[in-house]
Amino acid sequence: MSFLRSVRGWKVGVVAGSLALGASISGVVLGEVRPWRENPWYWEYRGRPVFLAGASDDDNLFQWTGSELMEQLDTLVACGGNYLRNTMSDRPDRGFEVYPFDRRPDGRYDLERWNPEYWRRFETFLEETGRRGVVVQIEVWDRFDYSRDPWRSHPYNPKNNVNYSAEESGLATEYPDHPGANRQPFFFTVPPLQNNRVVLRYQQRFVDRLLEATLRHDHVLYCIDNETSGAEEWSAWWARYIKEKARAVGRHVHVTEMWDDWDVRAPAHRRTFDHPELYDFADVSQNNHQKGQVHWDRFQWVRQYLQGRPRPINTVKTYGADTGRYGTTQDGLERVWRHALGGAAAVRFHRPDSGLGLSGPARATLRALRLLEREVPLWELVPDNERLEEREPNEANLVVSRRGDHVVFFPQDGHVRLRLPDRPEAWTLRWLEILKAAWGEPGRVNSGLVDLKPPGAGLWLALIQPGTAIGQRLR
Repeated sequence: MSFLRSVRGWKVGVVAGSLALGASISGVVLGEVRPWRENPWYWEYRGRPVFLAGASDDDNLFQWTGSELMEQLDTLVACGGNYLRNTMSDRPDRGFEVYPFDRRPDGRYDLERWNPEYWRRFETFLEETGRRGVVVQIEVWDRFDYSRDPWRSHPYNPKNNVNYSAEESGLATEYPDHPGANRQPFFFTVPPLQNNRVVLRYQQRFVDRLLEATLRHDHVLYCIDNETSGAEEWSAWWARYIKEKARAVGRHVHVTEMWDDWDVRAPAHRRTFDHPELYDFADVSQNNHQKGQVHWDRFQWVRQYLQGRPRPINTVKTYGADTGRYGTTQDGLERVWRHALGGAAAVRFHRPDSGLGLSGPARATLRALRLLEREVPLWELVPDNERLEEREPNEANLVVSRRGDHVVFFPQDGHVRLRLPDRPEAWTLRWLEILKAAWGEPGRVNSGLVDLKPPGAGLWLALIQPGTAIGQRLR
């Protein structure tokens, strides 16, 4: 069955194992994840606005099998998670990963033939995440698969397949440099660059097979690469290719690119920011290499830069764990909250050891995010730090809703003053202890200048709401 026919056939029914509807209007599948029509800074999914938040212990969970995958997904959903990253990576880091291509008895791969197990795992992952309402952000190419040790055993390496030689493909058998050096011709195959038709043919075949699986579902977002430092032409070509393939079967999909530069103000990121016709959302995960006030300020710079054409801003990788190299556990927790409150549409804790994964602190944070969301939808909050007095850098962050809800995030012990607007009734104040995911007892504060200091150590949120009675909005 051809790619086109198999995907078109889905449109007459319901996706097996998921809640996706099979009807479409002008290329939009009813219920699919897409920028929210009323507020395009955020996503809507299955007809409702949604804030995406997640965590996982691996980046290519589709390679997991059996009960381990189901337990990870169930744990995520139980603590309020609804967002996952999934690289299509196949490098054998943990020993159970498989390649997408068939391996012959002589040990070499045939790029014309699939390994059914790879695709069975991927399709199972899509079905199980769809059943649970978990949005998946796929990264098609992971540069770490194609250099250094992983390249030596990879099927695309000419010494490992029966389809082309080094001379025919232009690919060497060794690429010892860090992939950030961008010296691997695998990422220059597209027509605007080297037009390497020998290798591109197999790359296209892989993407076609990926789309055959994903276009049956309503919960998939697409990112071309993992933290690339590659050429703009590579990313743009694949973004157009994926969109055109989807359009051919009556679908509209949402695509982005993840650039490697840690400064989100850098020119590389503007390749995404400046092209809303090609990139439907932005991913600024690399901002999570920043800390404290700089982390907040640079994300706000992105929001301001995109003000003329707002789109969802995702952060699918939040670094920071005492076990890793990119900040502490405290940094990781702070980063998620600054992005969530500062206007991101999606946040996720990166896998260990560079992130917290689906650890206890991450699970508590997801539960605390949902506790806050029950009181104040995150898409209604707007940053307003200028109204905090006696504030030191990164001491606290204030966000406010149009109806008057005030949320003050304290990453650690702090003491600020907030001037509340005049109103005849008292305000309700509650404290949320983040790492316990628990509200304290409500109290009252009056309009005017209010001293705010967390009740204890750790991460806290103050929620101050208008209301004629204490606990009016408790439910």
